[in-house]
Amino acid sequence: MSIMLPSAKRKKEGDEQPGIKMGMFNLRIPFVHAPFEVPEAIQALVVFVVGVSAIAYMEDIFGLPFAVALAVVCVHETLEVFYGMLGEPTISGWITPAIPLITTWILGFGTMQDKIQALVSLQVILGLFFIIFGLTGIATKLVTWVPTSIKAGILIGAGVSAITGKYGFMSLDKGGSGIFKYPISWTVGILVALFLLYSTGFNKIKLDKDNGLIKLLAKAGFVPALFIAYLVGVIVGELPLPVFDLSQGIFFNPIPGLKEGFNTFSLFAFGIPPMRIILSALPVAFITYIISFGNIVVATELNTEAGEARPDEKVDVNPDRANILTGARNIIQGVFAPNVVMSGPLWTAMQVTTVERYKQGKKSMYSLFGGVISFDLAKMVATFTLPLVALINPILPLGMSLTLMIQAFACFNIGFGMTKTTVQKGVAGVTGAIMSVTEPHIGLLAGIVISVIVEFLFSGGRNLEEQVKEEKEDIKEIVAEAEEQAKV
Repeated sequence: MSIMLPSAKRKKEGDEQPGIKMGMFNLRIPFVHAPFEVPEAIQALVVFVVGVSAIAYMEDIFGLPFAVALAVVCVHETLEVFYGMLGEPTISGWITPAIPLITTWILGFGTMQDKIQALVSLQVILGLFFIIFGLTGIATKLVTWVPTSIKAGILIGAGVSAITGKYGFMSLDKGGSGIFKYPISWTVGILVALFLLYSTGFNKIKLDKDNGLIKLLAKAGFVPALFIAYLVGVIVGELPLPVFDLSQGIFFNPIPGLKEGFNTFSLFAFGIPPMRIILSALPVAFITYIISFGNIVVATELNTEAGEARPDEKVDVNPDRANILTGARNIIQGVFAPNVVMSGPLWTAMQVTTVERYKQGKKSMYSLFGGVISFDLAKMVATFTLPLVALINPILPLGMSLTLMIQAFACFNIGFGMTKTTVQKGVAGVTGAIMSVTEPHIGLLAGIVISVIVEFLFSGGRNLEEQVKEEKEDIKEIVAEAEEQAKV
């Protein structure tokens, strides 16, 4: 169902959705320029728990008070709304595969000041990479030049870091917050999540049965697993019941938290980071960019297909704009309210679901921008709603751990799937293993050297040509697979 003012209607078939043109950007205000799509808003109220779980990272790694951590997340969610409002027809999200590497790298610093300055450096540098690489066209060349085996190795390394790290199988006496802290609820949650997301059996059930509940479980991702784990955790005494305190009102006021964060958790808290931290952040930012660039390619492919399926609306697809807006979000956050999950260009599952409904026609969804902006807006409002946040607050630490474990499985799944030959698998495995046990730049450098020696030395450039061809095919496979899942 679309709710909009007359100003949000297109003048004729094939026009762009109305907006305020600002160069490559096009400001669209909800209701005024973009219809409010009720189904996307309802879906956002279910899955907003994923975004809010970033609070647990901020509390655990940096010791932030809850009000400051929630304020940081509110900044993140607000900037995601502007991603769509400024002309990008894409639901954005975290750079999830990079989180295990980022958290492991940050936890390697000894003092809290160093940890905060490391996060600030990383997010600002990452933002600059997005803008510079995107505007100059280096991005496409850079990602092509990086061997497939290295990109696979980065993902495998992230997966290993998640499994062996603080939120996985690290023991309690070493500071672990994973399976050994929540043994029963963690185990139940991860098994249910893997079943819903990756089980061939559940995929068969989805195909065989036209059941509303099954479809809802499939679309909600790992959120049902999270709530099942929470219920089990409460029953066995691993997790507390939620506590509702309405003395602060219904909606969260982020200003006090942002003021405190400005003085304790921002670029201005400790000044410009020292060169040793900046130099350490450079390879981590590069790795994070390599991981996230593929999402821009996937988003471009998804939105192009959406536009072709709906000739009644011109969908403006611009990868340069996606790079600039993603870069700007990271720089703003890095300076004022850094967030360990980073700001990525795409939340694949939600974008695919939205695009598939959009393809069903104007009656199903009037404008793709309406679906994207409605989802992000509802998710942001839910993040500011204190009773909703209080309801899920007890599960956030467990949710943080489960998110990384699911991401580890996804990293292995995608990483090994990218490799086509036994040599590529070997290079990827070695790169990932080294990256997970030492500094990221050492693993990256070692992987590049090994890759050059065993894959490209005296090959006459043939391997590079094959890699470019394979990557184009991989992108098409990723998009096709995601669309098939959404249809189910």
